[in-house]
Amino acid sequence: MNTAAKGIIDSNRTSGINQSFWTQSTQPIISEKLNRNIETDILIIGGGISGITTAYSLLKAGRKVTLVEDGYIGSGETGRTTAHLTCALDQRYFELEKLFGKEKASLVANSHLEAIQFIENTLKLENIDCNFKRVPGYLFLSGNDSKETLTKEYEATKIAGLLTEMLEQVPDLQAEEGKWCIKFPEQGQIHIMKYLKGLTDAIIAMGGSIFTETRVEDVSNYGAKANGFDITANHIVVATNTPINDMVVMHTKQYAYRTYVVAAKIPKVSLPYALWWDTGDQESKWVGAPYHYARLEEFDEQYDLLILGGEDHKVGQAESECILEEERYKKLIDWSKKRFPAMMDIIYKWSGQVVEPVDSLPYIGKNPGNDNIYIITGHSGNGITNGTLGGIIITDIILGNENAKIDLFSPSRITLKAAKEYLQEVGNMVFQYGDWITKEDVENIEQLLPGQGGIVSTGIKKIAAYRDEMNNFHTCSAVCPHLGAILHWNAEEKSFDCPAHGSRFTAEGIVINGPANCNLKKVELKSKIKDVGISPNSSTIIDEILPVEPKIQPL
Repeated sequence: MNTAAKGIIDSNRTSGINQSFWTQSTQPIISEKLNRNIETDILIIGGGISGITTAYSLLKAGRKVTLVEDGYIGSGETGRTTAHLTCALDQRYFELEKLFGKEKASLVANSHLEAIQFIENTLKLENIDCNFKRVPGYLFLSGNDSKETLTKEYEATKIAGLLTEMLEQVPDLQAEEGKWCIKFPEQGQIHIMKYLKGLTDAIIAMGGSIFTETRVEDVSNYGAKANGFDITANHIVVATNTPINDMVVMHTKQYAYRTYVVAAKIPKVSLPYALWWDTGDQESKWVGAPYHYARLEEFDEQYDLLILGGEDHKVGQAESECILEEERYKKLIDWSKKRFPAMMDIIYKWSGQVVEPVDSLPYIGKNPGNDNIYIITGHSGNGITNGTLGGIIITDIILGNENAKIDLFSPSRITLKAAKEYLQEVGNMVFQYGDWITKEDVENIEQLLPGQGGIVSTGIKKIAAYRDEMNNFHTCSAVCPHLGAILHWNAEEKSFDCPAHGSRFTAEGIVINGPANCNLKKVELKSKIKDVGISPNSSTIIDEILPVEPKIQPL
């Protein structure tokens, strides 16, 4: 299985202990580390689909561009996608009509078609071999949804100008026999890391600068500080999945979820290349109804890879549904086998982070309160098309080009019709601070087995503790450095996750998901506790912690 050696996340390569098929089937995309002060016209922070597309587009327009990434290219959530290229969105079009009106709903649909076409045109222009295919997509009913949902959605897609069809049967899904679905023609799929590699090569060929293993520590109107060096820039684009330049405002308008993926071999020609999505769990406790999704990918001469996803929950809150992170893969596999009986052994599994905006549209444009700092965030489950769209729109803003989408996706927009969802999500966020007074995971650090982590209390102090496979203990403050929520242990990805705003840290305390922008504070176990790593059966407990200033480590 695709698990990192020694049970420690390689944070330069990816943001979880389980690596995706995309990152395991390609070589890491690595450039030099920043080791000097530099000046540039445009600084782009983040080497995923949003940042790379923005850099490519601005260089095509003749601008001087520098991109920095705290790990390797694609080491964030882009490398953990399932790479559906589609105009079938997380939010239904009839809901978008209610929020924004029919004209803007149509503009949203056209935006995703434009993004797919941009990808196709670019890979042809740059001769990028990334397994791109035009495929149909099928939206079908989940078990607790009604046909009325499909009927309303079909009508709304036609109004939006999409060439959809209503079918009486879901193609190739045995368990869905007799159910209706909506067909979305001419969707797409790619191998995302091969695509990023092609774009990266094109950026370098056009004279762009890329620095990997370069963590940005501070962002201002004049540029940023990274790896201890100054980057001076006229424009700064923050393309980091969730913004690291903003402490509060944007993080009350969007919310982080974990989603789960398994990949199984399936004999070639067992299934046609296509995309499938159900309409989601209508009884879910979460604001957005988590849904299942599936596609094929080329694997070898005998087999394709069937890639399936779903079972989402808010970051750090899996236990609130009494389904732990590691148990969600089993639920996903059970769902998948009923619908794809030809699937064979699971050979990959991974999870990813999805940022859901309160009104369903991404935030692309000038950061509220800034004239030369831009953000691309809130991609929902449509990260590849929304990220591509972000690059297109930011380029037009910086170049001064007119684009009707600029106002639609503005980060400063206020959508009053989404007030109910906003209050529900903010209420959930505030509730997480109750963890300051709740019971710890383990009473004594010695209860942790090798490979286990958890939260330990010492009076009012909370410690994130991990015991590695060599019986050494790693202890950090369990307080998220973003806004002070208490972290939760994620046993499946071996990370400490923030249930309030979605920041995540390795078992050793290294930040791997924002909005936090620094590592956890190390804590030292005092006096006789120092022997714990040597003598796991000792009877000591933690009675005091000494803060140790963390060394900033580039991801």
